[in-house]
Amino acid sequence: MRTADGGEPAGASSPAGRVDGGLQMGSERMEMRKRQMPAAQDTPGAAPGQPGAGSRGSNACCFCWCCCCSCSCLTVRNQEDQRPTIASHELRADLPTWEESPAPTLEEVNAWAQSFDKLMVTPAGRNAFREFLRTEFSEENMLFWMACEELKKEANKNIIEEKARIIYEDYISILSPKEVSLDSRVREVINRNMVEPSQHIFDDAQLQIYTLMHRDSYPRFMNSAVYKDLLQSLSEKSIEA
Repeated sequence: MRTADGGEPAGASSPAGRVDGGLQMGSERMEMRKRQMPAAQDTPGAAPGQPGAGSRGSNACCFCWCCCCSCSCLTVRNQEDQRPTIASHELRADLPTWEESPAPTLEEVNAWAQSFDKLMVTPAGRNAFREFLRTEFSEENMLFWMACEELKKEANKNIIEEKARIIYEDYISILSPKEVSLDSRVREVINRNMVEPSQHIFDDAQLQIYTLMHRDSYPRFMNSAVYKDLLQSLSEKSIEA
């Protein structure tokens, strides 16, 4: 509609203005829809397949990237995964790595020179011998022997199986840095018996390591500074007394 002078009536807009206004309104509607979409997705009635809360259900942690460590399902899983590990650590701590013993007497230290058996029968003798083995980087032999002695004292089947597994992993497995030297026959017997281990599963291996320490390490221990210094110290104390 035009006025008498041919111009546009007051308040009327040009076609270009109407187009620009329509585009602006369309953009505003699209922006509003975008803002409404997340809210609709988070409602319980969100459509299947959308990553809203309603579609997550009990598997919420599967989509949680920033705080999944606090999800209750993962907490339960972590606790279940840690149970055997904690039990293994507790049992590993039960295996002796050092023995409490009174200071050896001069008579005891002199007796160590008489036989390897007399050295190994006392905690003080085993501690002194182990200290020497550490200087030769063969301490694992004594640790393995002590662990086998501890295993023999067990009566509970479940504890025996777990301790046997720990000893195997620590001293028998070829992947262990503390692997002891055993022949193939003894290893094969152990591998077969690990299916259902008893407290005597490592008896042959323990005897083999005991013999190795007796023949190889014990003579060097008797000539070592560890033994000679201890013997001299006790001899001097005995003279002063």
